Amino acid sequence: MTAMARTWGRLTLAGKVIFTLLPILAILTIGLIAVVVLFGGAILDFLTTNLWLVRFVVAITAVLLMSIPTAFLIIYMEMKVIALMNLRIGPDRVGPFGSLLSVVHGLKVLMKEDFSPTGVDRIVFTLAPIVVFMATVMALLVIPFAPGLFGQDFNIGLLYFFAIGGMSVVGLLMAGWSSFNKYSLLGGLRSAAQVISYEIPLTLSVVGLLLLAGTMSLNQIALNQSGWFTSWYVFQQPLGALIFFIAATAEANRTPFDLTEADSEIVAGFATEYSGMRFGFFFFAEYVNVFVVSALIVTLFFGAWNAPFAWPWPVALNLDPGSLGIGLLILIAIVPVIATLLLAAPFWLASSRVKGWQALVMGFVLFNLLAGAAIVGIAYIGLDWVAGLFWFLGKTYVFVFTFVWMRGTLPRVRIDQLMGFAWKWLLPASLLNLFVTAAAIAVVAPR
Repeated sequence: MTAMARTWGRLTLAGKVIFTLLPILAILTIGLIAVVVLFGGAILDFLTTNLWLVRFVVAITAVLLMSIPTAFLIIYMEMKVIALMNLRIGPDRVGPFGSLLSVVHGLKVLMKEDFSPTGVDRIVFTLAPIVVFMATVMALLVIPFAPGLFGQDFNIGLLYFFAIGGMSVVGLLMAGWSSFNKYSLLGGLRSAAQVISYEIPLTLSVVGLLLLAGTMSLNQIALNQSGWFTSWYVFQQPLGALIFFIAATAEANRTPFDLTEADSEIVAGFATEYSGMRFGFFFFAEYVNVFVVSALIVTLFFGAWNAPFAWPWPVALNLDPGSLGIGLLILIAIVPVIATLLLAAPFWLASSRVKGWQALVMGFVLFNLLAGAAIVGIAYIGLDWVAGLFWFLGKTYVFVFTFVWMRGTLPRVRIDQLMGFAWKWLLPASLLNLFVTAAAIAVVAPR
């Protein structure tokens, strides 16, 4: 035992992690193999007869797994973009160009003490961040990312989105009321007033679009906008798109409508008493909500996954590996070697200081970059969902950038200005948009 303890003490942190994980992975692998051998047939039969359950589990797992990386990416984007807007460098130490700093922030939140102040309602205090986070994540289930790539295609998908998204205010109210803090209570009350006020113009702004689309299915709304960009609903509903964007900014608690956590007035609003992972849920939910709102704007008004132009000529690529046969194996075996040698030759011949193995490494890296670009290009042309995902994420992150840009540019409005703008301007404008759209449909529609 003494020798083992001495050996363990000499190991580095990486060595301790490896020697801890390897036995666990070995045991899990052996157990998995035993389960597959003993119960594989029964499990396969169960999954075959319950495909709806398999699809639901896969969809909810994918949504949960994508939420945290999405939040990390937007956090990094916010730090870097606002820094560049202020003529600063921003994150540049942790990871390439500081890209891993948001991950460090997430780990820092995990390491903080999860503290509950005296006087709080512990059950409600603990459930509040979970309600906010899950309301945001569940809204992703109906977002169509690409053809066939969505969690669930409800025929009332937009209604589901508004219903689930509106639950976030319940979590904010729970956090404000249970914190036993006057600033938290003010933040919770502000969130209730803000969300209720802006929910009305937000909902009314899309009614005109629904009259044109004839459905509340987000997948069908995306299909209706296929073809050229002139088919996008933003050109048929420009006022509705503007109202929706402004109201969605308020719904997401983003600048200049971030009155629920106004640090210059009420410390941090509903999140004042939170720390540790419970604060982390609020933190991640806010940034995931930015992505969700941007994705919904793109889906409703900017063509969803559709490209702004139709492909000029039809292309049919057979990407089935079985159809290529032994030729594919030959290509996989020979092409990398020949390409690496050809790409390494210029590096080796250009300078006598470059050694042969260094030229081979550079040639291999360059080949992998070119091969990766070629694979992505072939997948874009041959697979509809790859092309759709490319356009959807590209357009979505344009709006994410817009939200970040607004945070670095616009000042925070007063609470009376916030409420007055919703009731005096956005509500009449959304009703006007609805009446004009209905009148246009009644006049233009064939009798």
